[in-house]
Amino acid sequence: MDNQLNNLILVLNCGSSSIKFAILDPINNIKYLYGIVECLFLSNTYIKWTYLDKKYNKIIGSNMNHRDALNFIIDYVLLKQKNICKKLIGIGHRVVHGGSRIKQSILIDDYVINCIQNATCFAPLHNPANLIGIKTIIEKYSILSHRNVAVFDTSFYQNMPETSFLYAIPYKFYKKYGIRRYGAHGISHNYIAHKTAIILKKSFNSLNIITCHLGNGCSISAICNGVCVDTSMGLTPLEGLVMGTRSGDIDPSIIFFMHKQLHISINEIEKILNQKSGLLGLSEISSDFRYFEKAYDSEIEAKRAVQVFCHRLSKYIASYMSLMENRLDAVVFTGGIGENVSFIRELIFSQLSLLNFKINLTLNRVTIGGKSGLITESASHPVFVIPTDEELAIAQETVHIINKKLL
Repeated sequence: MDNQLNNLILVLNCGSSSIKFAILDPINNIKYLYGIVECLFLSNTYIKWTYLDKKYNKIIGSNMNHRDALNFIIDYVLLKQKNICKKLIGIGHRVVHGGSRIKQSILIDDYVINCIQNATCFAPLHNPANLIGIKTIIEKYSILSHRNVAVFDTSFYQNMPETSFLYAIPYKFYKKYGIRRYGAHGISHNYIAHKTAIILKKSFNSLNIITCHLGNGCSISAICNGVCVDTSMGLTPLEGLVMGTRSGDIDPSIIFFMHKQLHISINEIEKILNQKSGLLGLSEISSDFRYFEKAYDSEIEAKRAVQVFCHRLSKYIASYMSLMENRLDAVVFTGGIGENVSFIRELIFSQLSLLNFKINLTLNRVTIGGKSGLITESASHPVFVIPTDEELAIAQETVHIINKKLL
């Protein structure tokens, strides 16, 4: 095996309440080690990982924060595999928001760290976690401190037209303060778009698709001729679709009403919209789609939340079809919900039959659990399920940036 370990990348994806990690060869698409820490800040923080196809899991503490969990990952998982770790040539970090100054993947230095810090106001749940990951890894792997690469979710949206990224507020707020729609989940949408082009045997530059990344965070993107021309997330990842705990689109005056009439502080309103809304807020029970799958037909709270979720997504799909220049190659579902919750896909497209969508119920119900494939009838606009692989995409981009540096 040692002879194969020539281009290994450690990928770190620090979310708001979880940490994904992987060591892989992005050239040959081989994952040697991968895992996730979940339930940070809760009573049962646990880790599960796979090393050379052998699976492990462990409860690692109570109310663990990102730094504690990262130290556990490094000390008890990564460093125990010395034959793998000593072959690392770089480390790739997912960063949600690059702000107005960073537009592409980049080697991390003090300037980049400062830019990520300044963009925290645009991604308050994510950029702080991303920074903790970057700083902890640089401390622990000082020998590779010059080969840490930041890969940004916002990069994929840099070529959106003004008609999509501008808000209808005084233009000076964009020019002076960078207030615009930046998008998020760009790493996943970009990866899925390239996979779709391969499946359809089309040139990426002629690809017209709508990609739906549905997980705890949800977003949808319109890609026309290989360029993202619109996306649902905005200045921050709060805008757009109904999500696990995030509200998505609301009338901005709701904030004024909550503050002025209900005397709720701005800080508390921000917390409500980001952490207590979405599926959790609508159901008042859960944000976990496993609950909604079980309870949809029996509990009114579950049905209410799911129907609002599907209604919002159906509207976005319908509106994005107008951007496709008279040709829609496919709609693609990915992410934890998009890949695994077949009844959601049925509900969404039952509302879009007027636009020539017809789900094949058999294909749809078996295309879960990491499976990829077409889920529509032959006369329908094509709808695919394609599992995303952000870790592979980040690793490939990391190798690309490191190689450019070495040239």
